Amino acid sequence: MQALIIGSKGQLGLEMQKKLKENNIFFDAYTHTQLDITDMQNIEEYFVRKKYSFVVNCAAYTNVDKAESNYANAYAVNAKGAENIAKACNKYDADLFHISTDYVFSGEAIVQNGLPRPYVETDKCDPQTAYGKTKLIGEELIRMHHDKSYILRTAWLYGSGSNFVKTMLRLAADRDEIRVVADQFGSPTSATDLANAIISLIDTKQYDTYHATCEGICTWYDFAKKIFELNNINIKIIPITSEEFICPAKRPKWSVLENTNLKQIGKNNFPLWQDSLKEYVYNFKIRI
Repeated sequence: MQALIIGSKGQLGLEMQKKLKENNIFFDAYTHTQLDITDMQNIEEYFVRKKYSFVVNCAAYTNVDKAESNYANAYAVNAKGAENIAKACNKYDADLFHISTDYVFSGEAIVQNGLPRPYVETDKCDPQTAYGKTKLIGEELIRMHHDKSYILRTAWLYGSGSNFVKTMLRLAADRDEIRVVADQFGSPTSATDLANAIISLIDTKQYDTYHATCEGICTWYDFAKKIFELNNINIKIIPITSEEFICPAKRPKWSVLENTNLKQIGKNNFPLWQDSLKEYVYNFKIRI
């Protein structure tokens, strides 16, 4: 078995390499500067070299704010790039794992029995940002060109590299107080857990769209509080509204996903977000 990781320096790309090594799966891993998914000829050059059993596409244009003014660039990677990878996987008979996002939804909660409920895989998509729109088009193009695909939607991801956890710790080192949004809800998700989910799906051949986030719900404010609690940092956290956090792209108020399809096939091994965060902080302290 031979795997190909595209976007190898991102949070998930780095974790996938660790997990593939642990599972004795041979792989090639390339950055976007080495393997440009917007260039079909460049992609072909890699696929003709080896017979890949599966491909994990971690490459994406993820700068949500810049995507608003650089739609063409976001489209080239998130939509056209995804299409190119799907076509190559179809031509060379490789399974495809593609990472998508909660931003394909409207970001407004669906109310059921008087309470907001998590999005399930079959809910209507209605992206409100350039990033979300291009990621949704990417999903649609993959389904059109390759029927051996796993599309995994995740949210609030953290792992190696830049992320919310490290940002909070960095800010805490320089400030006495931090303002954090308290009216956006989601499920913080460890890249380690997402990589484990991909590993668990490899031999299933259950090609589908999957929601893949840690269990439980919190706000960014709750998330920040837990980060500081686990690091024994005493700092004042001021809750603010989304309207007070001004940015070019609208942030979803509701990013909560239900891992319905993973549960149906007995592959939902995601722990509570608090448990994963505790393990991450512990390992992070060891590394530094």
